[in-house]
Amino acid sequence: MLDRIRLRHLTCFVVVAREPTLARAAERLHLSQPAVSKTLSELEDLAGRRLVERGRAGTRLTPAGEQFLTHAVDVTRAMETAATALTGAGTPSVPAVHVGALPTAAGALLAQAIAQLRQRRPHAQVAVRTDHNAELLTALKAGEIDFALARMAEPATMQGVSFELLYAESLAVVVQPRHPLAVGGGGGGGAGGGGRSLSPRALLDYPLVIPGAGTAPRHQVDGFFEAHGLALPGGRTETQDASVARALTLLSEAVWITPRHAVQLDLDRGWLHGLSVAVPGGAEPVGLLARSGAAPGELAAQLMEILRVLA
Repeated sequence: MLDRIRLRHLTCFVVVAREPTLARAAERLHLSQPAVSKTLSELEDLAGRRLVERGRAGTRLTPAGEQFLTHAVDVTRAMETAATALTGAGTPSVPAVHVGALPTAAGALLAQAIAQLRQRRPHAQVAVRTDHNAELLTALKAGEIDFALARMAEPATMQGVSFELLYAESLAVVVQPRHPLAVGGGGGGGAGGGGRSLSPRALLDYPLVIPGAGTAPRHQVDGFFEAHGLALPGGRTETQDASVARALTLLSEAVWITPRHAVQLDLDRGWLHGLSVAVPGGAEPVGLLARSGAAPGELAAQLMEILRVLA
């Protein structure tokens, strides 16, 4: 098998793993779809097992494919690095780290970590990708990011990936400092502590800004209102974009319900005001996702250590 397997087999497989369909993979490889299918079949014949399931809905890696992907990525990245070294002789290289993060973690904890890294390594490059948990996991397995600040996924999808817990995410209910609920004594101060406790029903008198449907924070929000026998109002804004939610909260009387880490900096600086509402806490574990058996680069390891300290 080692004598017969070629770099084109590995390159093709890695791209197929990154793209949802063979057609998209063929476009990226600048090949015809039959050529991609043929190369993939050759690799599977050499492996003696199915690596990719093909269907009308697209492609999906088999358990054997998930296991093989980690090694295929290592080989292709090593070849890319070797080629760069040959063609860029004499050109000083700039250290870089590619990190993925959930939207609720990117603008808060990760931003603080990057600021600290920048003090130590002012010339290093940091590329941040924000996405949903499933997409970050796929990007990590495909070698597109070095590590991710994300949630634990289903065990079946965690093959080849390790998870290190950083914190258990809790919800926060925040408003702009001059909001009637804050001025009226229902505030919890800059960090959300103290103040008169508010009934969840009082929140429904104002437009809500909540996480998008199908996300883990949204399940927390839905469960919170259901536990109090309340239905979500129709006039709400659903978004995973923290910058949109933050702007709406600052510019209006909106009530933003979000994972606490997404607004901790705003609360600490007094830019937003935390309300005293008995919301669920510590329900969603968030941590570092990394590829098993692959040591992170020096810069990635440094950023990960900063995140551990901050968390």
